Amino acid sequence: MFQIADDPIQLGLVASLGRPGGNITGVTSLHVEVAPKLLELLHEMVPSATAMALLVNPANSVRAESITREGQGAARRLGLELHVLHASGEHEFDAAFASSVQLRAGALVIGTDQLFFTRSRQLGALAFRHAIPAICPYREFAAAGGLMSYGTNTANLFRQVGVYTSRILKGEKPADLPVQQAVKLDLIINLKTAKALGLDVPPTLLARADEAIE
Repeated sequence: MFQIADDPIQLGLVASLGRPGGNITGVTSLHVEVAPKLLELLHEMVPSATAMALLVNPANSVRAESITREGQGAARRLGLELHVLHASGEHEFDAAFASSVQLRAGALVIGTDQLFFTRSRQLGALAFRHAIPAICPYREFAAAGGLMSYGTNTANLFRQVGVYTSRILKGEKPADLPVQQAVKLDLIINLKTAKALGLDVPPTLLARADEAIE
């Protein structure tokens, strides 16, 4: 039983999502696929920004390359210039934010990565301190002062994992259980941060938010 954020087929864990085969199945999160949506939501919030930055972790090269590719495609569709920044450890966060400011990026997208997940509160505080409109896949980022978050609802994800674990413990074969995707995504907007940045939250965006932090 696995819970991962990457493609289990590409990793060689299963033959296919519908028919995993072998003796393993699990739940995957949408991560690379959500990168264009992060850019779109931030563009909707900060339409005046003609250039944005994208932060990825080069130590996770496969995911970083995929997120960069998806982000660049979304930027072209939106008519935006996209600067790709790297951070492979928390000691590089300050430099990445400083580079975003130096490049005159009007907003920052933080890609999905385990490092960014475990340090999401630190990243949110840094975004607030540097006064950079930023979005991240993790709710903790917005709770710590980041402008927005959009990503997998972890409570729902763990519920799916629990259901599958229970079914396997009761005797069902993993090979007969399709790999599930955690498709419930939450949009969180920090209204206090938006006000501090002088941003007016579009009513259409606010109406779609699952949570507004005041």
